[in-house]
Amino acid sequence: MDHSKMEGMDHSQMEGMDHSQMQGMDHSKMEGMDHGQMQGMDHSKMDGMDHSQMQGNDPSKMEGMDHSQMQGMDPSKMEGMDHSQMQGMDHSKMDGMDPSKKPAMDMGSMNMQGGSAPPDARDPDYSDGVDAGAMSGMGGMHGHSLLGSVIVDRLEQFHGDDANGQAIDAQAWYGSDLNKLWFKLDGERSDGRLGATRSELLWNRAFATYWGWQAGARHDFGEGPGRNWAAFGLQGLAPYWFDVQATAYIGEAGRTALRVEAEYELLLTQRLILQPDVEVNVYGKNDAARGIGSGFSDIDVGLRLRYEITRKFAPYVGVVWSRKFGKTADFARADFGQVEDTQLVAGVRLWF
Repeated sequence: MDHSKMEGMDHSQMEGMDHSQMQGMDHSKMEGMDHGQMQGMDHSKMDGMDHSQMQGNDPSKMEGMDHSQMQGMDPSKMEGMDHSQMQGMDHSKMDGMDPSKKPAMDMGSMNMQGGSAPPDARDPDYSDGVDAGAMSGMGGMHGHSLLGSVIVDRLEQFHGDDANGQAIDAQAWYGSDLNKLWFKLDGERSDGRLGATRSELLWNRAFATYWGWQAGARHDFGEGPGRNWAAFGLQGLAPYWFDVQATAYIGEAGRTALRVEAEYELLLTQRLILQPDVEVNVYGKNDAARGIGSGFSDIDVGLRLRYEITRKFAPYVGVVWSRKFGKTADFARADFGQVEDTQLVAGVRLWF
């Protein structure tokens, strides 16, 4: 039946009309039909309706169809329309229909992966067939490899009110992650003479991440008679990356001492680094031959700015303030020395 030619037809009087038997009806050409006012028909539940099976219905022409302008049709009177017999209509997909009549879906037969993986697919663990093993050049990374390093933290020329000269602060170590042998050297040369210089040979045993116990021997030379000490302490990185060394010493004739040193590296850029540091010395008894008094002896505070041309070579400039206290200050005055001094320094930091 071709309604496309039936312009002006008034369906408003066609009550009770049964479309269920109308096969082959082509609604695609029905101009002006207004379904918007069809009473009794609930379009809100017709989601998923399969029009593709409706005989005679051509869905390709139904896009953009405006039912509100279909001429002559008054859906408000179309009561009692029975769509239940429309052949080809799939009511199983209509939301709101009776679920008990929906065909059961067999999930067991569904292959979610879509078949076998392509030949060039990667392994599930992204290994690409490469077995786990030691990294080349890393020596196993198990704390047993022997390595070594030499760090000349300060090799500098200083100029102060008291004197001019050169100073060095260097460390070297050799060993594994757990056990290392450390050598430390800290001293100066002024007015052509070797000043107070300290050397230490220590065994380092790691007890935590970035921390190790140290024990060994210290020898003082340069200014006055030499002194030997047994050394016990620790070294590591404190929170916020402060490099800390604290060592206690027991020497000949009941001498005791404590030295604490801390420094920090502030990266202004990736190459420009500001390094503040402080060193404090405390002694248990007087040692007049070396100009050392008991108690809080002296403090050095430095601020150096270096530029790392490479990680292993960095020139720097800075300033150092030093002060003697107590009996140590008294010994300095008696020897016509400076109790307090400010020095300008320039040098280089090396790493091997």
